Amino acid sequence: MSTTTDDLRLAADFAPANYENWRKLVDGVLKGAPFEKLISKSYDGIAIQPIYARTPDAAPIDGRAAAAPWQVMQRVDHPDAAKSNRQALHDLENGATGLSLVFEGTNGGRGFGLVASEEAIATLLDGIYLDAGIGIELQAGPQSRMAVTWLTDIIKVKGIDAAKCDIRFGLDPIGACAVWGTSAHGWDEIAPVVTDTVKKLDDAGFKGPFMVADGRIVHDAGGSEVQELAYTLSVLLAYLRALDDAGFSLENARGMVYARLTSDADQFLTMAKFRALRLLWARVEESCGLRPKPLFIAAETAWRMMTQRDSAVNMLRATMATFSAGLAGANSICVLPHTLALGMPDSGARRIARNTQLILLEESNLAKVTDPAAGAGGIETLTRELCDAAWTMFQDIEKAGGTFAALIANTIQSKVAATRAAHQSAVAKRRDVLTGASEFPNLQETRASVLKVKPVPAKPYGKDKIRFRALEPIRFAEPFEALRDKSDHLLARKGARPKVFLANLGTPADFTARATFAKSFFETGGIEAIDTDGFTDPAALAEAFKASGASLACLCSSDKQYPVHAAAAAKTLQSADAKHIYLAGRPGDLEADLRAAGVQDFVFAGGDALAMLVQAYALME
Repeated sequence: MSTTTDDLRLAADFAPANYENWRKLVDGVLKGAPFEKLISKSYDGIAIQPIYARTPDAAPIDGRAAAAPWQVMQRVDHPDAAKSNRQALHDLENGATGLSLVFEGTNGGRGFGLVASEEAIATLLDGIYLDAGIGIELQAGPQSRMAVTWLTDIIKVKGIDAAKCDIRFGLDPIGACAVWGTSAHGWDEIAPVVTDTVKKLDDAGFKGPFMVADGRIVHDAGGSEVQELAYTLSVLLAYLRALDDAGFSLENARGMVYARLTSDADQFLTMAKFRALRLLWARVEESCGLRPKPLFIAAETAWRMMTQRDSAVNMLRATMATFSAGLAGANSICVLPHTLALGMPDSGARRIARNTQLILLEESNLAKVTDPAAGAGGIETLTRELCDAAWTMFQDIEKAGGTFAALIANTIQSKVAATRAAHQSAVAKRRDVLTGASEFPNLQETRASVLKVKPVPAKPYGKDKIRFRALEPIRFAEPFEALRDKSDHLLARKGARPKVFLANLGTPADFTARATFAKSFFETGGIEAIDTDGFTDPAALAEAFKASGASLACLCSSDKQYPVHAAAAAKTLQSADAKHIYLAGRPGDLEADLRAAGVQDFVFAGGDALAMLVQAYALME
C-alpha cells in the first residue's frame, strides 16, 4: 500500500506544544527545586530565561543589503612587507574579499603589525587592485598615523579613481587614548586635526567611511555587552559632532563614521548586541532629524576568549563568533587566526581563518536570509534589554561631558574594571569554561606552529599631558596558562612535572567520576594527576603513594564511600609524608572529622580552582 505525503500526519497526533505543558514537564524534572535555577544572568545583570514566546509582528532590522554576503576580511600584519604582500594576494585569490591592514602600534595589533613607511605600503600593495571591489580596512594608531597619507599618495600616483576604492580608514583617536590611558592633547585640540584629515580624504574623492568607533577596546579589557555598546555609541556621537563642527552636513557626516564590534562564542548575546547597535544608532539619527540608514558594522572575533593551550579549540570559538555576527547582519568579519595568541600565524592558520567564513557563506548560506533572528523571542528580548541598558549608560557618558571627558574621569574604566573582575572570578572558579585551558587540559599536547616573528609590545605614543586609567586588553586564559608554563619549565629543568596522587577509594564505580574531575582540576594548572586502580588496603595505599613521587594527594570516591574510608585513608597518607591532602567533593557534615584526619582542602565545582592551584605550587616549593 503506497502512502502519499498528504497522508502523513507527522506531529498531528501529538498535543500542541505550549508553555503550560512545557512547564509541567520542567517542574517534574526539577522535583521541587525552584524554577529560578534555570534563569541565568548576563554580566550586565540581564535575566536570561530558559524559554521565550515568539515575538509577534517583529520586523527584520536593516543591516546588509538583502541576501548580500558580508566582506570576508583577512588580517594582514606581518612586519615584512613582501611577505605580507604574498599573504594578501594568496588570500584574495582564495576567497577573501577584503584585507584588514594592521599597522604597528595599533589597538588590535596583538604584538604584530605592518611597518608604517611609504616604501613598505607600496610593497604591500603591489599587484593588489584597489579599485576592483575588494574592501580595505586600516588599523593604524598614532605611531602609524602617516599610513593614511602614504596610502592615498600611492593611489594618486597610480592614477586610481579614489571613488572606486572601498577603503575604511579607521581613524580612532579616542580609542588610542583609551587603550594607552594617556593623551598629549585634549579632545578640543584632537578633533580639528582628525576632521581636517577627513576633509582632505573627502576632497580627494574617497567615499569612506573614515572614522571608527571601536568597541573592541571595551571588550578586550573585559567589559560587558552593554558597556561595549554604550562606549561605541558615545564615540560615534563624538565623531559625528566633530564632523558637524567642522562644517559637514549631518547627512554626509553619518556616512563618514562606522563601528567595529567584537563577536565572541556567546551566540545569543553576540547577535543581540549587533542588532542592538543598529537600533541605538537609528535612535541617534532620528534625534538628529535624519531618516535612519543602516550603520556599517565591522566585526572581529574576540581576543579575550583565545587560548594558547589547545589552540585548535579557538577554531570552534571563532566559528560560533562568525556565525553569530554573520546572522546578526555584520557588514564585514575578520576572524583572528586560531594561533594568534601563540605568535605570528602561519599560512595554515590563516587559511582556516579565511575558510571559516567561506564555509558559512558558501556551504551554509548564512547570508541568504536577512535578520533570521527577527521574531525569535529570546533574541528579540535580549536585543531590547541591551538597547535599554546601553542607552542609559550612554546617557551617563553624555552627562559626564562625552566619551573623552568620561575617560579622563575614569567613569567608563571603573565600570569595565568591575565586569572584568567578575569575569576573572568566574574563569578562576571554572564557571566560565575555557576548554583546553581551564577545563579538559592535555598535558601531552603538541603546540601549534607559528612563524618566527618576534612580537613587539606596543607602547604609548607621544607625551602624556593627560593621564587616566587605561583600558588594557587581556585574555582570560592567561592565569591558567602561566601555571602550565611553570609546569613545562619544571619538566624541562627536572625531567618531571609536579604531581598529585589520586587516592581512589573503592571500586571504579565509586571513584571514576570524582577521579576524572580531580584529574582535570589539577592538570589545568599543569600538575600531573597520577591515577590509580582503587584502594581498600591502607598499606597498599601508602606504598603506592610513596612510589608515585608525588608530594600532594587527593582522595577520590563517592559520597557513600567517604564516611567509611576517607578518614582512614587520609591518616594513612599523612603518615606516608603527604605534604598536602585534598578530597574531591564537598565535605558536608564530614568536614570536621576529615580535617582532623588530615584532609586540608576540598576541590569541587564552583570552588576557586585558580587560587587552589597557585597554592599547590607554593606548597610544593
